[in-house]
Amino acid sequence: MALWRIRATVDDRPGYLSVLTASLALRGVNILAVQVHTTELGAVDDFLVDAPDRLTEADLRAAVERGRGRNCWVARSEARGLADQPTRVLGLAGRLVRDPDAAGETLRVLLGADAVTWRPTPAAAPGGVDGTTMLLADPAGGSYELRRREPSFTPAEYARAQALVELAATVARRDADRVTLVLPDAAEVLVRPATAEDLAGVLELHAGCSHRSRQRRYLSGAGHPAPARLRRLLEPARGLTLVATAGPAGTAATVVAMANLLGEGDEAEAALLVRDDWQRRGLGSALLRRLLGHADRAGYAAVLLHVQAENTPMLRTVRGVDRPTSVERDGAVLTVTVPLAPRPVAPLRPADATARARRSH
Repeated sequence: MALWRIRATVDDRPGYLSVLTASLALRGVNILAVQVHTTELGAVDDFLVDAPDRLTEADLRAAVERGRGRNCWVARSEARGLADQPTRVLGLAGRLVRDPDAAGETLRVLLGADAVTWRPTPAAAPGGVDGTTMLLADPAGGSYELRRREPSFTPAEYARAQALVELAATVARRDADRVTLVLPDAAEVLVRPATAEDLAGVLELHAGCSHRSRQRRYLSGAGHPAPARLRRLLEPARGLTLVATAGPAGTAATVVAMANLLGEGDEAEAALLVRDDWQRRGLGSALLRRLLGHADRAGYAAVLLHVQAENTPMLRTVRGVDRPTSVERDGAVLTVTVPLAPRPVAPLRPADATARARRSH
């Protein structure tokens, strides 16, 4: 017996797939796996089969055609083809997480492409598939062009490839956000985006902070936030959480500070928690500047900070970022607003202007 891959288009009508599978079964072909790719021309069925050694490529092609399949493509396969598609994609995604620069090779393996070309300029036309050519937008800038001799690409393959490219760009952005800060006293800390895996370190951070530091961070009470709440803070639905870690060389890094930017509407709220022995060393100011920079890039209109009126160190930190601010007082709590540069607004097209005028009457 030998492994083959067969791809054919079948009319998306009741019973047509069973006719094709029956034609293969009559020749002793065992179907091990099948994927269905929906296209405008019909359902493209991708089979991994185990066929008798006596059958040739021509025999398999003839069996497919007798089973009402068209645009048939047949090629020998290897044992690794026995891994199902979700498993292969997850494996390739894991590779990208470890090495986002391997996006081109990952795409080649995923789709069996003969050539993968990255271009620094954006695609001239919207991404998509055109026969044996695929064009992918790179979220980091530029585009990928994939080519293979056969079979033609399908929309499902395009969706998988675009998802992997976006994953690579996300991982690359995460790595780019990792920075080593040298504080005024020459101490070094690593600042990076937080993940759920930082929960234990952040719990230790809270345990290492004084009652007063926790109260200034959370405004009411000074207990330890529940793990579920901290988990949400580490990976907010909108915004960014940074952690700063430090430790002697050769030892596990310890979380010494956490900075949160939580988005809601066109505004975001920022908050800091710095371990007591790392306060007044410039770390809070550095973290706040990075949060404001992220808020600028994300297009928020303003960043708010709720600060206890007696929290002089935090107010000094805000002044230290050298941005215009406004302050409102509500009892013992001040709300400091840092306005950001507005997003550029694209000029209305004539049709849009006309539609808006109609809605205003």
